[in-house]
Parts: sequence; C-alpha cells; structure tokens
Amino acid sequence: MTNDKASRLATILEQVRALGPTLRERAAEAERSGRHSDETIAALHATGAFNIGSPAEYGGDELSVRQQLDVVTEVAKWDGSAGWSVWVGAATNWIPAGMGARVVEEVFGCDWAGPRVAGSSHFPATRGRAKRVDGGWIISGGPWTFGSDALWAPYTNLGCIADEGQGRFLVGLQVPRDQLKFLDDWKVAGMCATGSVSITLTSEELFVPDYRGVDFREVTSAVHDNGLKGDLWKAPALGWSFSLMAGMSIGLAQGALARFLDRSAGRPIRGTSYKNQLEAPLTHLLLAEVHSKIQAATLMARANAEETDRLGKLAAAGTPADGEYMQLFSARVLVETAYAAKWCAEAIEILQRNSGSTAIMLFEPIQRAWRDARIITLHGALNLEALSENYGRLMAGLQPHNFEGITTLDRFAPAPSAKAA
Repeated sequence: MTNDKASRLATILEQVRALGPTLRERAAEAERSGRHSDETIAALHATGAFNIGSPAEYGGDELSVRQQLDVVTEVAKWDGSAGWSVWVGAATNWIPAGMGARVVEEVFGCDWAGPRVAGSSHFPATRGRAKRVDGGWIISGGPWTFGSDALWAPYTNLGCIADEGQGRFLVGLQVPRDQLKFLDDWKVAGMCATGSVSITLTSEELFVPDYRGVDFREVTSAVHDNGLKGDLWKAPALGWSFSLMAGMSIGLAQGALARFLDRSAGRPIRGTSYKNQLEAPLTHLLLAEVHSKIQAATLMARANAEETDRLGKLAAAGTPADGEYMQLFSARVLVETAYAAKWCAEAIEILQRNSGSTAIMLFEPIQRAWRDARIITLHGALNLEALSENYGRLMAGLQPHNFEGITTLDRFAPAPSAKAA
C-alpha cells in the first residue's frame, strides 16, 4: 500500500506540473472574477488534487499528511489561490470524518468533481446560532464568513454557537449547498480567486437533522465511529490542517523564486554596472537568504506532517500519545506554521523588492505571490504573537491561554460524552 501511495503521489504531482502553466495563465482573470472558473476546478479535480485526503473506502487516495503536503506545495507554486483551494479541499475532510458514518457517507459517497466539503466560521466570533430541537437543530443568524471552497462543494459545515444552560459551545452543522446563498463579497487584496465568500441561509431559520449537527469538541476529539479504517482518520486535526497550510506559503515562495531566476537572466541592475542581475554578488546574497527562509519553513512543515502521520499510526494502534504531548504538539505546529508563513512572505518580499518596477504589474506572478503570501500571515489562526506566547508558556511550564475554537489548546477540557454514530 505504501508503494501504491507513493506511485499515486508521483502521478498527481506530474499532472499538477503539467497543469501548472495553465493555472498561472488563468490566475489574473480568476483574480478579477474573485473565483476560479469551473474549468479550473474541473482541471484540478482531474489531476487528483481534490482526492488526496479522501477516504480509501470511497475511492479516495487517502495519502499521508506528508504526501498531501507535497501536493499543496506544488499547486501553490503555480497559483496561490489554487493552492488555497486544494489545501481546504484536503484539510477540512477531518470535519465530516469527525461527525460520524452517516455524514461520511453523504459527503464522500456522492459522485462529485471538486472539493467535498467546505467550512465556515468555526470560531467563537461566528454569527451563527443553533438551538437543539426534537430530531435536530434550528440554526439562524449569519452571515458565515470566509467560506473557502463553498462555491464548489456539495456541503458546507457552518459553525454555530449553542447555549443549553451550562455555557456556550460551538456546533458544526453540515448543510447542503441548495440550502445556502453565497454573497458576492470576496473583494480582497490577495488570494482573490479562492472565492471565500460569506454565506447565508435560504431562509431565516433552517432545520438541520441531528446527525448533521455535532458539538465541535466531539469532532476534534474524534469520538464518533466513522467507519473509516486508515491511520489518517486518527491523525490530529491541527497537525493535518496546519502542516498543509504551511505548504501554501512554501509553494508560493518556491514559485516566486523560480520566476525571479527566470526574469533576472540578462537583466541589468539600475545604479550599478551589472548587465546581468544573476552575475551580481548582491543577487547571490539575497538568493542565499531566500533559500534559507524557504528551507527553514520546508523542514518545519515536513517534520510536523511526519509527526502528524506518526501520531495517527499510534492512535490507530490503540496507543495514542498522552494529552500533555498532544497539547505541546498542537501549540508547536500552530506557531511553526505561523513562522513558515512569515519567513516565506519575507522571502518573496526580498524577491519582489529586487525585481524592478515592472514586477508591480498585475500580469507578473511575483506581485501576486507577494500579496497572496501576506494574506496567509493574516489568517485568524496564525496570529504569530499569540501563538508564540502560548507555546512559550508551555515551554516555561505554564498553561496556555484558555480560548475557544478549533485551535483550542486546553488538554484538560475533555470532549462531552457521545454515543458512537
């Protein structure tokens, strides 16, 4: 099986590389449209990129997290927005997997080209509200923001706040696309083609059956039986999501570096006597710095992906790591992903600054990579200073801040008891 997955990975990477020039060519128009074209989504699907994190039981490739990282990185080399869409398409699959077998069947059992599920507003700041009723939930409120992949997925998981008298908690509600409305509000400075629009319901209130609504603490703790046998489904969700997230930053920086080397050949440097930028010592110095930043980010991301796979194997074997280690790993992967994003954005900034004034043109991939990479550093889950403090607190023998959401680090807060679904 390991050999089969390695072979499948090689095939997907080869197909992504073949598609890459087309992704780059379409990027400017996709930015203007605020979304990928349906043709681009279909082309990405044909490479297998949207299948890398899908269950083997439903025809998915179910690659390891380390292998998925390579795919996200390769797509992002050519277009950051496409890399984002592939990242979401793989890294949110743990959400339906954590909701039980019936949701897994719905999401992965249907015939679909593109990402299988999207997620939106899984943070305490969500405007969604949920109230438990007989047979399910009534949800209301919204809009739900940052709905990456929702334009192309059959289901979107909406984060809603519920309060049943013992304190508020987050509920994930799986909603079919025909019960949602997508707002044309994705007007942003970078990652423009991801179409990460806000979402509302087709009615003021919506009934969601019980099996499609799960306390998010149960989802992150994987207490429901989903019927899936692979190690991937026992891997820590934060390790899966954020190891792959770093791949976007790495791919953007690698793509920008390749473009810089290509456009610098034979280009003079103003204010100097150098007729070929690639022969100038100052270029050699900046290239070494760019390499070091990208390499540092790459090594951390790979290590975190490999550790995520190892932890999944341990859990699948019935010998999971203890809570203290999992807390430390979760905090580590978050802060290291934030640093990877920072270093790659800085690397691209160096390349952009040394590419001349023509590099500001909208047709130039370097300026797009520059904007896209900065957007990643602004993601709500990658607040570098907050993540650094939390990890530093753990290093010093203190507990991190107590906060809510998918990046919660409190290992002493067990998931509510739940029946196997």
